[in-house]
Amino acid sequence: MPRYWTNKREKFRFRLEQLTLQKRLVISYILIMLVPSLLISLYIFRGLTGNTVKELQKNNEYALEIERINIDNNMETMKRAAERAVVDDKVQIYLMQPDLLGVQDLIDLDRLSLQNIVRIQYNNPSIELIRIFMTNASSNEMWPVLWHERRIRGDPWYETVRKAGLSDVWSFSLSFRELIQNRSGGEDDNRPRISLYRDLQYPLGSHVGILQVDMLLTNFFPNTFGSLQDEQSQLVVFDRNGHIFRNPAKGFLDRSGLTDEILKQQFNSIEPANQSKGSFEFKVGNVPFLGVYSYIEPLDSYMLKVASLEPVYNGINETRNRIILANVVLLAILTLSTYYLNSFILKKLHVLTDSMKKVRQGDFGFDINIRGGGEVGDLAHHFRKMLRKINELIAEAVNKQAASKEAELATLKNQIDSHFLYNTLENIKMMAEINDQRDISDALTSLGSMMRYNMRWTSEYVRLKDEIAHIGNYINIANIRFDNRMKLEMDIPEAYMKQELLKMSLQPIVENSVKHGLGDKELTIRIRAEEEDGAMLISVTDDGVGMSAEQEFELNGRIKRANGSAALGEGNGNGSSSGNGIGLVNVHSRIQMHFGKEYGLKVESKHDSYTRVTLRIPHFILDGGNSANENVTDRR
Repeated sequence: MPRYWTNKREKFRFRLEQLTLQKRLVISYILIMLVPSLLISLYIFRGLTGNTVKELQKNNEYALEIERINIDNNMETMKRAAERAVVDDKVQIYLMQPDLLGVQDLIDLDRLSLQNIVRIQYNNPSIELIRIFMTNASSNEMWPVLWHERRIRGDPWYETVRKAGLSDVWSFSLSFRELIQNRSGGEDDNRPRISLYRDLQYPLGSHVGILQVDMLLTNFFPNTFGSLQDEQSQLVVFDRNGHIFRNPAKGFLDRSGLTDEILKQQFNSIEPANQSKGSFEFKVGNVPFLGVYSYIEPLDSYMLKVASLEPVYNGINETRNRIILANVVLLAILTLSTYYLNSFILKKLHVLTDSMKKVRQGDFGFDINIRGGGEVGDLAHHFRKMLRKINELIAEAVNKQAASKEAELATLKNQIDSHFLYNTLENIKMMAEINDQRDISDALTSLGSMMRYNMRWTSEYVRLKDEIAHIGNYINIANIRFDNRMKLEMDIPEAYMKQELLKMSLQPIVENSVKHGLGDKELTIRIRAEEEDGAMLISVTDDGVGMSAEQEFELNGRIKRANGSAALGEGNGNGSSSGNGIGLVNVHSRIQMHFGKEYGLKVESKHDSYTRVTLRIPHFILDGGNSANENVTDRR
């Protein structure tokens, strides 16, 4: 099986490679747009669904929090009413020992104390009633506040209140039972309500009655039973017995077909008792719904906000369809535009292909007529730069070859019968020593060393110490001519003595200092070497007559204009034949030809003060390797 799929893949790749570049580009563009657009559509669809459902959930949670605040306020109102109802001493005495009250006290109890309780009810419109049930059968009932406890002992909440002790008991009821049925206007009230029951113990531990404070659910749950209802959601309340309380008016739940039984089944399936708040999704038929619930601990009840998810999914589906339609239109436009764009691009590629064929045939003297940006424009730009670089390298190779031939010719000229010249110098030296002419003998020794150094041209490169020795011989000979008015000083660390440099690169500079800087006073020439940023800086400084600023600027300009292309044969390489700095120009050109454009020579001078010529070359120690720079691979 793996081999089967491997063969299929190879066949597909072969057929794809047989297509033209234009067709492959069109297919690639379509795939590049199609795959990401489909993935983005799926991502947006899932993201919109999740975010919208989360937003709807947060809104419903906020609605529950608002309702919870209303509930807390109403509970606090009922508690305060309960506390104020039994604060009167006469009421407490009447509950404990009614015989202790005289006639006037009973009148005050009826007209003042009980009326105060009634006023508590009237001053809080949300409170439906306040009643006290007495255990003492000998006490007289005083309607509508004081009642005998025997009237409510059969009610389901009675035993719960007795067992709760001093704790408050909250109970829901679907209707209000009138205690005296034959009383005028004593019909039962079918409006659902919530009641606060509190066991009265005077003194503590002695049961004397039960306090009841009622509030209609329409007041206790204002948003749940309010007239302003959301078209796509509705609040309901579950008590501890599983009864559902909701607005009886036809609303969202009735329109959606969500009966009380369906709500109970869905709510019980998530086991909400394990958590105080949460949410869940469910479906009735094909319609999705979201339920958000919150637990009310004092009431041992749950608030549930049910919202329809159908508008959410309908809006997301519409968005998805628009995205798919936009992708189809975009791909159609892309397919048409890609054909014309590829025709334009491939035309330029054909021009590049023909240009490369010319280069392969050895033709470098042409230009590519392709302008503008883009990948093809960049490729043409770099191709033009490559052609210029090739031409520069060819010119540099020609210059190096010419310089090498010039050096070979100079060497051949200097090597004419060199042994005859060496032997003659040795004979003259011996004659000077015999006649005790030590100065002449030393001068001849220096001259012979200079001749050997000049004529021994086995390589373009020498050590710094060899070049320094050659300069020392030159100064010794020059001092004979100028009555020892020149002094040579060195500031070169021993570690730099094996620094590689071009042969005869310092001698023209020193000769230039002697010729133009000596004047009528003594001359000190100082040679210094130091490393900087991976390069070796060798400076030759004299304290001679110097140059003016104009002369310095002109000389540096002439050196820069040389740009590695000066004729090395001019001035015999010593810079002194014409007095116009040809020697310095040649040294600068040789350095750039061998090491690169970032290296070379620079002149600094001040009139009647000094002249400094600084060479910048790669830091390369012979027999030790390149310590800082690799741009010397072509020095051989």
